[in-house]
Amino acid sequence: MAPFATDGSQDFASRIEPSPEQKRTIIFIAVYAVAITILWNVPYLKQVLWPFKIVTVALHEFGHASAALCTGGKIVSITLDPDEGGLTKMRGGNPYITLPAGYIGSAFWGALMVFAGFDVLASKVVSVMIGLAMLATLYWARNWLTRGITLLFIGLIALLWWIDGGYYLRYFVLFMGDFQELKLLLHSIRVMSCLYSLWDIIEDLVTRKVNESDASRFSHLCCGGCVPAQVWGFLWFLISLAFLGVAVVAALLVFKEENATPTTPTGQ
Repeated sequence: MAPFATDGSQDFASRIEPSPEQKRTIIFIAVYAVAITILWNVPYLKQVLWPFKIVTVALHEFGHASAALCTGGKIVSITLDPDEGGLTKMRGGNPYITLPAGYIGSAFWGALMVFAGFDVLASKVVSVMIGLAMLATLYWARNWLTRGITLLFIGLIALLWWIDGGYYLRYFVLFMGDFQELKLLLHSIRVMSCLYSLWDIIEDLVTRKVNESDASRFSHLCCGGCVPAQVWGFLWFLISLAFLGVAVVAALLVFKEENATPTTPTGQ
């Protein structure tokens, strides 16, 4: 059995060996992550990320809404706040599923976008799925920020779809997936940290108008807070990492074809 296991592991390793194009995509993921992290923490420059943060909040709220519908609930409204907060009002639904669905849904969408970012056709398919999710958010929207950012994002997807056959759409989808996962990871790390408590108070109660965090509400829901919010934050952190790892490995296995860069004809 030992030789068989060794051959199997070597075969799997060779299968996930990235092609030159996949290596370039992985480099893009790393560059995006570094750029996002830097911009996130630089005053004034971080405003560049504001539209992407709002879109991420919209997908987070869509996670709550879709979970509510799947558990028999009814959506009353979805609103986004300019200070990067969001609120989904619903009737019914299972709170044990709807509360964590925001972060877990964000992790799922982020991983799906990273996976699709390795291939042009997959990026088009996933962009349609995201567009449908944004249209559903638009349907439930009850303020102009939600409507505006949703329409802007759908329009940008449509524009990139037609430029050079959608080649650049995959880099946009890859950026959004990287942003989605990184935002969740950063938030989860901050929720886990006891040292974050002071900043949490300042950010959530002084400088930013947000509702009680999902981790805190879920902690109160489960046995009256006997499991701290930090534990749920750590769990969501692990789920996000797992989704991201599975997305990259799956993309390396599935998308071995080279994505040809757009070329312009030259005269002979």
